[in-house]
Amino acid sequence: MNSKEVLMFATKACDDKRAEEIIALDMTAMGSMTDYIIICHGNSEKQVKAIATEVKDQAHEHGIDVGRIEGISASRWVLVDLGDVVVHVFHSEDREYYNLEKLWGDAPTMDVSAAFA
Repeated sequence: MNSKEVLMFATKACDDKRAEEIIALDMTAMGSMTDYIIICHGNSEKQVKAIATEVKDQAHEHGIDVGRIEGISASRWVLVDLGDVVVHVFHSEDREYYNLEKLWGDAPTMDVSAAFA
């Protein structure tokens, strides 16, 4: 499975658990260690954990190794490492505070709308 396919199923997994403001950044030209970054948020710790768990479960169903999951116990900012795709699931308040979109503002966004169909 290539990195764009991983990007799409991970985006769909986020959407399946009602993640909000899902964006995908193309990091391929940024010299990053990953091809794509997904950023989204939930409105409670329970929802954040559910989103991250769904991404992990879908990765396993697609035969993708999950490198690491960080932050699942607090569920305020959970990072799911899928190798070529890294998913950041925030609590809405923490997303606003850390503002990764601004940090990686030079990275172009990807059209992932097909994942929501």
